[in-house]
This record gives sequence, structure tokens and C-alpha cells, in this order.
Amino acid sequence: MASKGKILKKIKEHKGNKIMDEELKDFSEEEILEEIDEASEEEAAKEQETDADAVKAEGEESAEAEANEEAEAEAKEEKDPKQARIEELEDMVKRQLAEFDNFRKRTDKEKDTMFEAGARSVIEKLLPVVDNFERGIASLSEEELASAQGSGMQMIYKQLMEVLDKLEVKPIEALGKEFNPDLHNAVMQCESEEYESGIIAQELQKGYTYRDSVIRHSMVAVVS
Repeated sequence: MASKGKILKKIKEHKGNKIMDEELKDFSEEEILEEIDEASEEEAAKEQETDADAVKAEGEESAEAEANEEAEAEAKEEKDPKQARIEELEDMVKRQLAEFDNFRKRTDKEKDTMFEAGARSVIEKLLPVVDNFERGIASLSEEELASAQGSGMQMIYKQLMEVLDKLEVKPIEALGKEFNPDLHNAVMQCESEEYESGIIAQELQKGYTYRDSVIRHSMVAVVS
């Protein structure tokens, strides 16, 4: 809005304009200023009303939006009892399935552990039998090995070793190998012209692994 000074200036600039002079001839400057004040007050009042209306409209829109949000929230909370029961049962079934799956995995793991422990126990008891078979066969002469008794011992020993092999029981290589404390148990040192220091020159008792884990260390003599 233009100031009073600018309005008066404009009026004075147009002084001499027949139309303007005709319209203002009956008014003094004081009266014109009063008119300007009244017009300014009316314009300011209109602007305040406009601002108040805008604020009121914004408030009404905000209140309406909040009411809509509350209504939506209430609608979500106030579900159909049947649907709520269905969702509850579905959640219960999912939980039970998850618990059963965990139980199955835990049971399978326990079975595997028990089987491993049982298998190791049986194998450990069989290994002395294998040792005795090997000692008995080694003590036989060529004629005795060719006899029915010798042949029978060899066949039983071969069958026993095949069973152990299917159970993933493998003999540990020792003779002529470098000493490895993870596989071998050195019980003595010896001299050797054939092997260098740290090499196994004698195997006193054969060692075995079960599924890549040592079930019995080889008992050996190592070159000093």
C-alpha cells in the first residue's frame, strides 16, 4: 500500500488535470488525508480478515486430516473378530512349525553325535583285534600262509579291513614319513642309515583315523 506522502505527491503532480481537479476541488488536504486514513484502515481490516480466514481454513484442514488419521487407526484396531482369530491361529501354526523345525535339527544333531560316539567306541574295541590278526599273520611261515588255516586267517583279516574301510576307518601312514605329532606318537629314538633325522624308521603300532579325525595315534620310533 502506498504511503500518505506518495499519495499526496501524486495528487499534486496531477494538479491541473481537469478530471482530478474537478473531483478534488471541494476537498482540502486534511480531508483527503482523513479519507486516506479511513481507506487504509478498511484495507488493513480486510487483510486481517483474509489472514484470519486463511488461518481458520488451515486449522480446519489440519483438524480434518487428524480426524481421518484417527479414523483409519481405529478402523485398523477394530478388526473383524473372525479375521483376528484367523491371524492368531496362523501365527500359532507358524510358531509351532518353527519350533518343530528347530527340534528336528537339534534331534538330528544329537543323533549324529551319538552315532559318532558309538562308532568310535566300537572301532576302538576292534583295533586290538586287527592288531592280533596282523601279528598272527606275520608270525606264519610261507608254508603256513599257504595252508587252509593261513588262507582263512588272511581272508578274515581282509574282510575285516574292508568293513573298516567302508566305515571310513583308514590306517595312518608312518614308516618313512616325517614325524607329525598330530598323527604319530614317538615312543623312542633310533639310529638309521636309510632315513634322515626326524623321519619315522619303525612303526611299533599302527594308527588309524575315523572320518579325518585321529582315533588312535601311530606308535613309532623316530630317527634321532
